[in-house]
Amino acid sequence: MAPTLLPPQTCLPLLPDAPGDSILAYRQTQPVTRAEFLGHVQGVAEKLPAGAPVLNLCADRYWFAVSLFAAIARGSNSLLPNSSAPEHLAAVAATLPNPICVNDQQTVTLGHLPNIRVDAVPPQASSWVEEIPQIPFGQRIATVFTSGSTGVPQAHHKTFGRLQHCAEQARKRLWAVAGGPCTVLGTVPFRHMYGLDLTVILPLLGGTCLSSRLPFFPADIAAALAELPARRLLVTTPFHLRTLLNAEIDLPPIAAVLSATAPLSLELATRAESMLGAPVSEIFGSTETGQLAMRRPTQHAEWEVYDGIHLQQQNGVTTASGGHLEAPQVLNDTVEILSPTRFRLLDRHANMVNIAGKRSSLAFLNHTLMQVPGVQDAEFWLPPVKNSMEISRLVAFVVAPGLQTADVLQALRGHLDPVFLPRPIVQLAALPRDGNGKLSQRVLQALAEAHLPTRPAP
Repeated sequence: MAPTLLPPQTCLPLLPDAPGDSILAYRQTQPVTRAEFLGHVQGVAEKLPAGAPVLNLCADRYWFAVSLFAAIARGSNSLLPNSSAPEHLAAVAATLPNPICVNDQQTVTLGHLPNIRVDAVPPQASSWVEEIPQIPFGQRIATVFTSGSTGVPQAHHKTFGRLQHCAEQARKRLWAVAGGPCTVLGTVPFRHMYGLDLTVILPLLGGTCLSSRLPFFPADIAAALAELPARRLLVTTPFHLRTLLNAEIDLPPIAAVLSATAPLSLELATRAESMLGAPVSEIFGSTETGQLAMRRPTQHAEWEVYDGIHLQQQNGVTTASGGHLEAPQVLNDTVEILSPTRFRLLDRHANMVNIAGKRSSLAFLNHTLMQVPGVQDAEFWLPPVKNSMEISRLVAFVVAPGLQTADVLQALRGHLDPVFLPRPIVQLAALPRDGNGKLSQRVLQALAEAHLPTRPAP
């Protein structure tokens, strides 16, 4: 039976019930108990004006979580900008009435705003260990932003009860494939929806532990995993996972791997399960919707929706409703509904490109390019056309140290229609991917401006 959501004013505990000495987090190798965490949260909460909007700029996942839960306890909404660029932060702050910043860094980016250095707030013996604050189910607690991979970042608001509901759905699925509750390490930014959901909300509201680490390089991921007790869940992206596997370094046992932010190929999932000895699952969702479905690619090509989520199609448009969703959401994807609980993902709408009357998807093109032997990283980009008479021509940014551009082009000829062959191919030492392994349209445009002084000839 599908779970029933609670009325908005129904209250839920800030944290699920557990003994005060239970481990809730790891700051590097140092375990943090529930009582210690609540001591930090209460200390920060008492410095926050009640209800004031909070700009959470913490760089450490532990202090980010402390600040987020302190804001929740004070009835405040936290804005979680996905870029630390000063002009972006200033623009976000300008939308808020009397905002306050929380930070754990020496350098204060928005010096004209009130700022609380949360890691300098003395911990206290929290009264909340015995009497935990109760939070309205419908309280808005976070505003997250889309990544900008398909356009300008957009803000979306999340409530406490619906995030908790979503975490419960993920918890049931993940612990089932992992063999039980896991400590959680994420390679993804925690201000993005995926990182917030799976590396902060899931461990804290799902009754397990988070890691303060945000490792990027393979050796750092291995070291951060080794600091955590078994069972371990690695929350990552296809880009980070491929890089980790290519490093061929020793890793501690991993109980499960979770991937999102980009399509996870069957080849990569199979290779990961073989090398890591752990099941690899993938999440379907978006910043707008949160998590909607999960699958294990090596077991099923189809996705299984979370309990209570319903998909409907009309005139080629798919809408999701129910579950944790406040209102029906139109999906930015093309899916084939197979049953009330299962569907097949065909492609993202924004991925489709049309050149000279022929259609393909950027996901397919990128996958094909990455299969060329010697290509370490790559991304197709379709420049905007100046007028309706101009024919689009794809550009490819490629990291392939041992190849010439002619080698890459020749390898693609056997797999792509000629209209989708990239002209030009720009070879780079590395691609400036963000923490989620993505390249935004703004970044791709900047690469083009830096390396293509004139538009590619049609």
